Amino acid sequence: MIDRKTFFDSIRASLFGGTLKQSQVDGVDYLLNVWERHFEIPNPRDGTKWLSYCMATVYHETAQTMQPIEEYGQGKGKKYGQPAGPHGHCYYGRGHVQLTWEENYLKAEKNLKDRYGVEAKLHKEPHRMLEHEISALVLYDGMIHGWFTGVGLPKYFNATVEDPVNARRIVNALDKAELIAGYYGKFKKALA
Repeated sequence: MIDRKTFFDSIRASLFGGTLKQSQVDGVDYLLNVWERHFEIPNPRDGTKWLSYCMATVYHETAQTMQPIEEYGQGKGKKYGQPAGPHGHCYYGRGHVQLTWEENYLKAEKNLKDRYGVEAKLHKEPHRMLEHEISALVLYDGMIHGWFTGVGLPKYFNATVEDPVNARRIVNALDKAELIAGYYGKFKKALA
């Protein structure tokens, strides 16, 4: 069980300039609860590295809101921001991890159903990525199993490797990799 007081005291000082809004506290606490319920027991060998990197990703991808949000600009000017598939939706970034591309929405829908018994017709209703449970499960499952880009957390964080810079490849090539690696270090310290 994660010591919430120690964790929040640490991130409040190191990442949030001394102050957390209630919505940020609620968002972080929800993510910690989902991690503890679904992911902590199957991954005891990890320590805190996987969770730290996931939290660093959320911190970056949600503009520090720690809530599932829509991509600013809704993919305007990007290929994934164009209508696609039989439903004519734009599969721009949504959620804690900013899920993009039609094929990732299809993977998310299938993995949620197969692994967690959660029915979420994300291909038909992509806005459901803004629901906390769906977004949190997609965040953790996609990052662990590597179905966003083909690589997952075990490649970059294991018994012999700790590579928070290249771990950015799990989500988005090396875009902002050094910056997110810095966030990772602060979350990891808070979880120690």
